[in-house]
Amino acid sequence: MTLPAEIVGTAGLEFFGRISASISHEIRNALAVINEHAGLLEDMTLMAEKGTPLDPGRLKRTAGAVLKQVQRVDGIVKTMNRFAHSVDEPLKRVDLADTVELIVRLFARFAAVRQVGLAPESPLTSVSVATRPFQLQNLIGLCLDYAMQSAGAGGTVKLSIAPLPEGGADIRFAGLPVSALTEKPLAGEVAQALLGATQAVVSIRTESGELDLRLPAKIAGGTGGKAET
Repeated sequence: MTLPAEIVGTAGLEFFGRISASISHEIRNALAVINEHAGLLEDMTLMAEKGTPLDPGRLKRTAGAVLKQVQRVDGIVKTMNRFAHSVDEPLKRVDLADTVELIVRLFARFAAVRQVGLAPESPLTSVSVATRPFQLQNLIGLCLDYAMQSAGAGGTVKLSIAPLPEGGADIRFAGLPVSALTEKPLAGEVAQALLGATQAVVSIRTESGELDLRLPAKIAGGTGGKAET
């Protein structure tokens, strides 16, 4: 029998690999643009050597385009660095607003491929919880995958954070067509294991077309966590 800890570990490797592959694709795209403009600069240099005057405006635009891509790669690497460091401590206090914003950035390419918009509330409400950061990110990613699939091409997933009176918070994924919602979201063993690891509860609000992920203020002993409808 596969134990929940083994499921979580395997799911974590798959999640890390998926995100890493997406990030490397983004970096490769930026490098391709830089390479294209480097070729253009080389062509302009060769033409100048043959007596063709350099066009300062064109040169400036090309240099600006290269700089823009360098800044893009810098942002991607900083995001990857934050994601990679989420495995440093198995249990720590995190800001849910920062975590949700990170997942939105990491999933931007997946959303673009699906033609789904992502609209986090601005600003997201800051709520601090003591949890397992990497497993929480994986779980939020699964919720976002479900929400994007439910929203469909042309749809928009709205994300917000609602603090709970007793501590903790709901992360809400809204804008989902009621007809696309399933009675038991995140019913697979990976999702159930991650819900257990984070002691979270996921539920559907059919009246408002929302998926809610409820997180405790602090993880207690044991591995509670479940899906509700």
